[in-house]
Amino acid sequence: MMCAVLDTNIFVGACLGIGAANRVVGMCLEGKLQPLMSAALVAEYEDMLGRTTLFRNCRLSLAERSELLDIFLAQTKWVRIYFGWRPNLRDESDNHLIELAVAGGADFILTRNVRDFSGMELSFPGLRILSPEKFLKEQTR
Repeated sequence: MMCAVLDTNIFVGACLGIGAANRVVGMCLEGKLQPLMSAALVAEYEDMLGRTTLFRNCRLSLAERSELLDIFLAQTKWVRIYFGWRPNLRDESDNHLIELAVAGGADFILTRNVRDFSGMELSFPGLRILSPEKFLKEQTR
């Protein structure tokens, strides 16, 4: 099964009902895609879900978003990160996504911020960074 790290913007997009993000999280819940999780990433998810301004127009309440997160987390493979890579990404706070992906042997990092991962100083040939739309398009071929 394919493994992926889902950036927080993918899970937030799913909560907001955004098509591609919603379908990617759905694939995880259906067991078609194995999401990887770490302590740092779950803390980021929880922080984002608590930001009421992000979800002002969301049809899911905070309790429903929290329940969705719990269901999602039950499908994740938890990965301990023993080695800190420093790929020197444009946004330093995204380095932990690379570390999780490498430690867990991910095939993909799915994010809406693909551009933030360009120009990293380290190369990980087996790891692809894709938008949810591009990922889904490739899966339908």
